[in-house]
Amino acid sequence: MPLDPYALLDPRHTALLIMECQEGIVGGGGKLGMLSQAVARHGTIEHVARLLGAARKAGVRVVHCTMSRRPDGGGAATNCLLLAATARRGMGLTPGSPQHAIVAPLAPADDDLVLTRFHGLTPFHGTELDPILRNLGVHTVVVAGVSVNIGITGMTLEAVNAGYQVVIPRDAVTGTPDDYVEAVFEHTLRLLATIMSTEDVARVWASPRPAAPPAPDPDASPHPPPAPSASAPSHPDRSIR
Repeated sequence: MPLDPYALLDPRHTALLIMECQEGIVGGGGKLGMLSQAVARHGTIEHVARLLGAARKAGVRVVHCTMSRRPDGGGAATNCLLLAATARRGMGLTPGSPQHAIVAPLAPADDDLVLTRFHGLTPFHGTELDPILRNLGVHTVVVAGVSVNIGITGMTLEAVNAGYQVVIPRDAVTGTPDDYVEAVFEHTLRLLATIMSTEDVARVWASPRPAAPPAPDPDASPHPPPAPSASAPSHPDRSIR
């Protein structure tokens, strides 16, 4: 049964989660060259900014999910190739550093939430994200940012496991290489989330919900009374017998 997008994206019960759109990851100073190139090539930040503006205007809660590292790397695991590689590169994601900052077009507003993590691959792991969303009455999360390779896919899996509905605006996320991203959407993400475009999500948030058709009158007869027969008398027989 198709989901009602107005119910699915009801601003009162929806949060926009923006994943790792930080200078040291997707910005010009980032050390993940292929990813930052894909972000620039697809205009991902522009699409996320469009989504962000629509969310704020509609009163949708915005959560920036960031990655952090201590200068000495303390507390960060290196138990897989990705984490070990990022540790060796010294990505400089120290809180307060230029690399840690969220890119300027998506800079947090006063009403936004910013949640960071020093460990793990996704923001649902080891952070307050889940209880905060539940306290806010959130039922649906709209996921944007990077990357489809691990972070977006992992966050989607964890959100589904936690009982949330997930919406992914296709043009507001990216990864590398392009054909792999397409395969992940085709074979994994479309099975877990509702895939829309940024414009479709923004349109729902900007538009009033269409009026429902009037409910049927429970007292109304489902069938009209039969028309009188042409051969039947129109008045009682009053003849004297």
